[in-house]
Amino acid sequence: MDNLSYRKTMAEYNHWMNQKLYKICAEIPDVKRREDLGAFFKSIHGTLNHILVGDRIWLGRFMEQPFLAKLDQEIYTDFDELRREREATDLQIIGWSEQLTSERLNQPFSFTSSSDGKTRVRPTWLLVTQLFNHQTHHRGQIATLLSQLGYDLGVTDLPYLPSLETQ
Repeated sequence: MDNLSYRKTMAEYNHWMNQKLYKICAEIPDVKRREDLGAFFKSIHGTLNHILVGDRIWLGRFMEQPFLAKLDQEIYTDFDELRREREATDLQIIGWSEQLTSERLNQPFSFTSSSDGKTRVRPTWLLVTQLFNHQTHHRGQIATLLSQLGYDLGVTDLPYLPSLETQ
């Protein structure tokens, strides 16, 4: 699999997993979704917001349309609005991933870190990988919280991505 196929597959996987995650989270009472359960971003709702903030920051960098927000900022207090914005962002990520080229992935990319304000240069492919790795990391935290609350996210493994079943 080349870099381009990998990016498209990860964009699809991200979308699939977020749909599954939000479907289960919609069943949880809002007060429980917002309860501090000891996660990095305290609650399920806080972690969902953080994932979206991170995605928009990276996507904004890649598309030269900066998204300025703090990593722990609650950009959507209403769960239904957060869910709609998550879906819109996932579709944007899919569209963006389909426009990537090998040339662009292999170019250096300069960015300013949200955490320490330093400017760094890294290969674009590495930073695109970071976009997807970050999502997976925090979705795993939410999966643990869901399990502790008695909810089952089901299969999360990449080989079970529905679009792969038709191949």
